[in-house]
Amino acid sequence: MGARIVTCVGLLRHGETAGSGRYCGSTDDVLTPRGWEQMRSVLDKDFTWERIVSSPLARCTAFARELAHRRGLPIEIEHRLQEYHFGAWEGKSAAELLVTNPERLARFWEDPARYPPPGGEDFIQFQTRVLEAWNELCVRHAGRRLLMIGHGGPIRVVVGQVRHLSWPERLRLDVPLASMNRVSIHCAATADAQTTNALTADP
Repeated sequence: MGARIVTCVGLLRHGETAGSGRYCGSTDDVLTPRGWEQMRSVLDKDFTWERIVSSPLARCTAFARELAHRRGLPIEIEHRLQEYHFGAWEGKSAAELLVTNPERLARFWEDPARYPPPGGEDFIQFQTRVLEAWNELCVRHAGRRLLMIGHGGPIRVVVGQVRHLSWPERLRLDVPLASMNRVSIHCAATADAQTTNALTADP
C-alpha cells in the first residue's frame, strides 16, 4: 500500500455568550467570562494543536486570537465557517417560537432546506459554504493537527457529513457550548485522494 496521511481536526464550539439559548447565528455576541473559562478548561486538558482556524464572529475570534498569541501558533480566519443566519428568528429562543410559530419551527427542524426561517439563509448554500471550507482546509493542512473554533451549526454540518447523517439526524446532534468533536482524516498521499477523502473521515 502507498503512503497514508493522517490529519487530526478538533472542532471546538464557542462558550457561553450573552445570547446563549437564543438563535444568534449572525448576531455578533461576545463571550461571557464563563464562556472564556469554559473554552480554556477544554483546551487546558489536552493541547496538541499546530494551527488555529476560526469563524469571523467575535465569540470565536477573540478566544482564537488570544489562544494563538499565548501558544505562539498561526491563525487564520475563515468566513465560510460563520454560523447560519436565522433571519427573522435572530435573537429569539426556541421556546418563544414554539408559542408564536410552532408549525414553522417544527417544519424547520424536520427539513431546514425546504422550510428555512423567514428571511433566513438558504440551507443548501449554508451547507455548501461550510463543506467547501472544510474540504479546502483539510487538503491544505493535510498531515497537521488543526483546531477549528466555530459554531454549533457548522459543526453539525461537518460531523453529519462525516457520519453520513440525514438532516433531521444532524440537527439532533448534541453539540454543547465549549464542546470538542475530533475527526481523524486518513487519505493517500496524493492531492486527488485528499480531496476525495476529506469528507469521508472517521470521527
